[in-house]
Amino acid sequence: MDHDEATQVASRAVERLRLAEARLARRRQTDCGPSETARAAMRFVWEKSDAGDNATPTEIAEHVGISTPSVTSMLNRLHAGGMISFIPNPADGRSKLVVPYDRSVHPDEIDPLGASIRSFAEDLGPDEAAVVAQFVERLIAAIDLECT
Repeated sequence: MDHDEATQVASRAVERLRLAEARLARRRQTDCGPSETARAAMRFVWEKSDAGDNATPTEIAEHVGISTPSVTSMLNRLHAGGMISFIPNPADGRSKLVVPYDRSVHPDEIDPLGASIRSFAEDLGPDEAAVVAQFVERLIAAIDLECT
C-alpha cells in the first residue's frame, strides 16, 4: 500500500470511529446507563479516592469540561443511582466532597469500553503505541479547536 492509500485508509477508519462514537453517545443518552461524561466523572472520583483524596464538584466539572450547575445535576443522578455519596468538606463547611459509594464495583464494570481499549493497547509494541498516541493526540487537538 502506498502513502496515499494508507492515508485514505486511516482517514476512513477515523471517520468510522467518529460515527461509532456518535451512535454510542445516542444509545447512552437513552438506554445504556450513565453518559460518557458521567462515566468520566466516576473514573475521576475513583482515581482521586485511590490516591487518598476526595473530589469536589468544581474539580469534577473542570475535569470533564462542563459547567458547575451541569455537574451538580449529573452528580445528583449518580447519587440517586447509588454510584457516589457526598460528605462534608472539612476544609470548607459550605461545600461537599464526592466519594465513591460502592467500591465493590470494579471500574471496568462502569466503563467496559475503556477496559477493551486498554486490552487492545496491550497488543501494541512500544513504537506502535507511540505512533498511535501521537496520532490520537493530534486528533484531540483538532477536535478541541472545532467550533471554538
